[in-house]
Amino acid sequence: MFSKTRVTEPGPRTQPTPEPEPARGLDTSYDIPAAAAPRARTAPSVLSADLTVTGNLQTQGDVQVEGTVEGDIRAHQLIVGESATIRGEIVAEEVVVNGRVVGRVRGLKVRLTATARVEGDIIHKTIAIESGAHFEGSVQRQEDPLANGVTPKLAPPARAANAEAE
Repeated sequence: MFSKTRVTEPGPRTQPTPEPEPARGLDTSYDIPAAAAPRARTAPSVLSADLTVTGNLQTQGDVQVEGTVEGDIRAHQLIVGESATIRGEIVAEEVVVNGRVVGRVRGLKVRLTATARVEGDIIHKTIAIESGAHFEGSVQRQEDPLANGVTPKLAPPARAANAEAE
């Protein structure tokens, strides 16, 4: 049934050596939907403390503002530095506020750190407000806060509506 002769036979034993695989290039012959493809993480664009921008900023990437922006900002991720001031609407998937914002903030994830000063409404999916943050405005949770359009206003209470009708 079993034979020891192969194990005890004198002589060199040769095993097949695996051939090294050839170097592979990137195969781009298949299609990946843009939403499914992982986004290459790049360094954020930084607006330094001595810079003042008047106008709107729009990017698909990340932005870190240390200076002053007089206008709206739309980005993937926005970090508002401690020395920064933004006067305008912010729309981003992730917003971290360390400085001052005067205007509406819309984001999937919004975080106000202890040094944040926000005057305006926040529309978010998730929010974190650290102790010490200063905030004046309203907070509203929406499933998709990035959707274009106007935030619906709440209807007045029924008693107030009836009193106005008289």
